[in-house]
Amino acid sequence: MSTIAVLGAGPGLGMSVAQRFAKEGYAVGLVSRSADRHPGYLEALASTGVRAVAVAADLRAPGEAARALAEITSELGPVDVVYHGPGAHDLSAPTAGILETGPADLRRAMAETVEPAAEVASLVLPSMRSRGSGSLVYVSGLSALVPLPFLGPYAAASGALRTYARTLAAAVAEDGINVGSLVVGGLIERGDIHQMLTEPGTPAPYATLDPDEIADAVWRLATGTEDEVVFDVLSQSAAS
Repeated sequence: MSTIAVLGAGPGLGMSVAQRFAKEGYAVGLVSRSADRHPGYLEALASTGVRAVAVAADLRAPGEAARALAEITSELGPVDVVYHGPGAHDLSAPTAGILETGPADLRRAMAETVEPAAEVASLVLPSMRSRGSGSLVYVSGLSALVPLPFLGPYAAASGALRTYARTLAAAVAEDGINVGSLVVGGLIERGDIHQMLTEPGTPAPYATLDPDEIADAVWRLATGTEDEVVFDVLSQSAAS
């Protein structure tokens, strides 16, 4: 049985990815900062008949990614696919615009996005390369492709993350490993930000994306059918 590690297990896209791969017979390892919602996630996956474990870990903290992946490997076996899509640490925290962004802001944004992505790669690629198979899928924001000045340091970090993923893909392609880039621009239904911005029974204030459709794209990226997929309802809404 193959195993996927879902790094960034939330009620929206993270769980849609977990369920999409569970449907294909994958064992599922879930990682999120808090264990509060893990029982519900595991119960939902149990109905698919696959094995699943959940680990609470802050992937930005030293050693936490290694611990989480070690726990998943111990329970489920070697990780064949990594979905790397941790959400924002503090959804209510204000973001400085690009004109207010200084070097310290950029260093912090890189430390929260690109550095964890590189650490995860360093942990899983040696065994994947020795096996001659494996996949990583990295999620970046639309600011990786479209200038969004209001995102400030995270616009730059998102672009760096996408470039890292694309460059890594070129480096390991000959080893039989797929590295996919998923660029998301829009409010993902059922996710934490969607729930924060949407009152019960009222429409979302922004154009939304279906997490199940995005999860299908993650499957295509992991299997090498595509190397990059872009979902953009954000800039399209702004232009209309």
